[in-house]
Amino acid sequence: MIYKRDEKFSASNNFLEKDKTAINIIKLNIYLTKKSFKNINLLNKKESSVPSAIKDIVIVVIGVAIVWLGIRFVFDTGNPFYVVSSGSMVPVLNVNDILVVRDGHSFDSLKVGEIIVFHRPEGGDRVIVHRVAEISIGSHGDRIIRTKGDANAGSIPGTDYPIIRSDYIGRVVYVIPQAGLITKAISPPVNYIIIAIIIGILILSKVGKKKTGDDGTSRSTTDSANNSFQKPPPSK
Repeated sequence: MIYKRDEKFSASNNFLEKDKTAINIIKLNIYLTKKSFKNINLLNKKESSVPSAIKDIVIVVIGVAIVWLGIRFVFDTGNPFYVVSSGSMVPVLNVNDILVVRDGHSFDSLKVGEIIVFHRPEGGDRVIVHRVAEISIGSHGDRIIRTKGDANAGSIPGTDYPIIRSDYIGRVVYVIPQAGLITKAISPPVNYIIIAIIIGILILSKVGKKKTGDDGTSRSTTDSANNSFQKPPPSK
């Protein structure tokens, strides 16, 4: 009888050990399943970080375009910024000065002595900045402008006159001394390299933020899973 009781007790212990092992196996399966889903979510978030960075770049480009269009509207000219490339207006304007030009529709109100920007009358192949020296009226009643560089001995035919309405760009309203050196420094291909670097920084910063957040979430999930999963006790 004693042998039989010991046999029953041993059998019950074996059942308990089997139950504990089964429970731990179930917990392990649950933990691995959760971890798999978390890894899938992490992968999806990393994939979605690149389109998010592209959205940021598009927003920046649209913002720059809006600012540029706004500047064109305010200054009433196609391009309000020009860089002085010759010494014909020294000492008032020097090489590499940036000119701010406006009032593209002010041709009829120009006065002698004003500094204007215009396309070269003969060929229109260059943009000139000179001072208005004379205003005359043509045979059809249209204004004709003659200019002269302050440092030049006289007006140059084909360059300083005859300037008509279609040649006119605008009048100089502000001068930024020597700021044109910046535009020379970032002329092609340097400007394209800078743009590529900026875009790369935007993408990397976006991916980096996503990765940091995802890693933090993954670690907290792993810790909680480890706390919930306990190692089965050794069998006696």
